[in-house]
Amino acid sequence: MNRNDLRRVDLNLLIVFETLMHERSVTRAAEKLFLGQPAISAALSRLRGLFDDPLFVRTGRSMEPTARAVEIFALLSPALDSISTAVSRAAEFDPATSTAVFRIGLSDDVEFALLPQLLKRLRAEAPGIVLVVRRVNYILMPGLLASGEISIGVSYTADLPANAKRKVLRRSLPKLLRADSVPGSLSLDDFCARPHALVSFAGDLSGFIDEELEKLDRKRHVVLAVPQFNGLGTLLAGTDIVAIVPDYAAEALTAAGGLRAEDPPLPVRSFELHMAWRGSQDNDPGERWLRSRIQMFFGDPDSL
Repeated sequence: MNRNDLRRVDLNLLIVFETLMHERSVTRAAEKLFLGQPAISAALSRLRGLFDDPLFVRTGRSMEPTARAVEIFALLSPALDSISTAVSRAAEFDPATSTAVFRIGLSDDVEFALLPQLLKRLRAEAPGIVLVVRRVNYILMPGLLASGEISIGVSYTADLPANAKRKVLRRSLPKLLRADSVPGSLSLDDFCARPHALVSFAGDLSGFIDEELEKLDRKRHVVLAVPQFNGLGTLLAGTDIVAIVPDYAAEALTAAGGLRAEDPPLPVRSFELHMAWRGSQDNDPGERWLRSRIQMFFGDPDSL
């Protein structure tokens, strides 16, 4: 196919194809694209004619791509990224007048401790924009970036899509939170004897602290696991329960009163907080502006 032949191709069909590759479901693709299922089915029929291939084969409740579909996707995805980049570079962004919708992913600790100050800045600079926040962690981040459901994510990250970019915002040290009035810092014996709470997205009852304690042939007793940081201070209040949280979360929690923070009584390593974003939007003026504000209010140059 030469470039003149491209006039016969509806770009919307290619977007449908990419979404089907991510979702593996006509229903979910329709929801993602805000279209009806008949429209997606009709688009798939046209795609099959365009590429002369079934593209997807139903297996149970999922649609599995054919070998030809996988081959097309490998070539098409970066091409669509390039088109998006070209169009983005041609657009201008004025924060004061923009009504753009930004979709970002934040881990729970970041949303709780760091988002409020960022939001104040965004409201002052760009009162017309809309910010949609999705909950992410290192497991969810790659899929949400790859599918375009978020353009930026802030969390600890591991593997990322091939076209994603990443930078370190800060290195965080864990802090010990306690609500009791016993003077002085906790010793390691006191620490292990106390009941513990932890924030766990997946409901785990152990974490990196347990790995460090194991090196010292020690253990702790976790009596509470909650999925988010909001409300942790209320749960600890009036109890002897302690919790280990990132330093920026500790600062936000102690600011409300009733809690104090101190260094844990054992050696602990720092953790990197990352910002990751879609490579196709690296030069988008609006996205660049938002990333700069995230860097400004989530970052900590002194920790790097």
